[in-house]
Amino acid sequence: MHELLNSQNVEALQVSIEEATRSTEEGVKRFIEPAQGTLSRALAKRPHIVFGRRGSGKSSLLRKAVADLTVDRRPIAFVDLESFKGHSYPDVLISILIQTFERFSQWLDTAAVNPANKTSFWQKLFGTTPKRPPFDKVRTKALSQRLENEITDLKRVLLEEDRIATETRNVHSESDERSAGISAKVPVGAGELGGKASGSAKKSSEAEVSERFTRSKLDLLHRRIIEYQKIFRDLSSLSSGDSYLVLDDLYHIRRSDQPRVMDYFHRLGKSAGLWIKIGTIRHRSSWYVNGDPPIGMKIGDDGDEIDLDLTLEKYQQAKDFLSRILKSFFDAANLKVDDILTDGALDRLVLASGGVARDFLGIFRRSIGIARNRSSGARGPKIGVEDVNAAAGEYDQYKREELSRDTSKEEEQPIESEFARIREFCLNSANANCFLIDKDAEPNLSNRVEELTDLRLVHKVRSRVTISGRPGKLFEAYMLDVSQYTASRKKRELEVIEFWREDSTERLRRVSLIYPRAMAGGH
Repeated sequence: MHELLNSQNVEALQVSIEEATRSTEEGVKRFIEPAQGTLSRALAKRPHIVFGRRGSGKSSLLRKAVADLTVDRRPIAFVDLESFKGHSYPDVLISILIQTFERFSQWLDTAAVNPANKTSFWQKLFGTTPKRPPFDKVRTKALSQRLENEITDLKRVLLEEDRIATETRNVHSESDERSAGISAKVPVGAGELGGKASGSAKKSSEAEVSERFTRSKLDLLHRRIIEYQKIFRDLSSLSSGDSYLVLDDLYHIRRSDQPRVMDYFHRLGKSAGLWIKIGTIRHRSSWYVNGDPPIGMKIGDDGDEIDLDLTLEKYQQAKDFLSRILKSFFDAANLKVDDILTDGALDRLVLASGGVARDFLGIFRRSIGIARNRSSGARGPKIGVEDVNAAAGEYDQYKREELSRDTSKEEEQPIESEFARIREFCLNSANANCFLIDKDAEPNLSNRVEELTDLRLVHKVRSRVTISGRPGKLFEAYMLDVSQYTASRKKRELEVIEFWREDSTERLRRVSLIYPRAMAGGH
């Protein structure tokens, strides 16, 4: 009964999906644009912050932009900031600078000079060839060497201690005959006094002047920024165009350091023909701090945002996007979606994924295995709603692991406690899969719900809900993640509100769905 599910075509489908659930350079060949114009904005000569939950396609979009710019021989560097998780400031900034220069140097040594007929490079990585000719090899090599020199200097600075207190002493001695003198400059801790004495004196007097200063890594970085800008201006001259720097997954570095890192690279790119593209999770990031002077990148003034959070609030748009992604895999495996997936199962996949592409594919892949291992019976030989429910239940552990990985110990406990209270409220009080939050709720509650949304444990389904029993109040509607009330967590008689249907509005406008402040820990 499961002949098709057990076929080699479906096996190939599973493998290709598993390989694609992690963004890689190879994955750009399967890129599906989330919304029309998104890619062209990512390629534009304008600083951008790309927002999206884990698995929403931030890295895929940015890697696609990198590939397209590389094929057009536009200088480009891609830096994954997860590598610097836990690094302290300013070492984290130095480390990012080192890798930035390394990536640009590698680009100059390869994409800048490789001829179009070098198919082992172009076709293998990008599936196409450049139209623009290679750059001048002598100038390219000289610029690459300048970057290498900067890398060497930065690595030396990185290994030094920061803010070293240094003292110099200048000793002057004069005789009353003015026939002899001694001068020496002695660093604190030196083993001997340097200098040379000559002549003799009958009487002498000595004066000592001490100078103390602190050698700071950050001061050095600020002094070098003009030199770095010269490098990028020369790079623009060499390439007859601008350069691009992608900093992906900003949220992995310490939140307090994020505005400072962004500020430095924004200043570096300004007037140097370098455009910064930053990928991150909205509610796990700080990109601007108002002050004197302000620090970071202010959206609207210093750059713009690209929002990839295609939530369940735009259910049909999310379904269309996810269906296009799935169809691309089915086409490659010579299959049709209807061959192994029921209509209801597709809708449940969209619901279970919260509109996140990686979760959608991950749950679908697990659904294949669950459907294979059960007997067909009344559920038939295709993947059905119950198979997707079971797969969603299994997928919960990965989201919990990401919660622990993406949050500090101080952050993790209050977020997990809030989620436990929300889950308890939905399953045992509201007895429904949806809940409402007062738009004027205390900030701590709002922030924690936003964090849970970014962690894909709850999903926003409506931005504006009114209730007749609460005049003048506005609420936001959220759905508890499907994994919490399916499979082993399934609760009988739980009301599943189909919020995406036009006739569901009244079912959401109920006082009983309001998540109370008392349960949320508010006062």
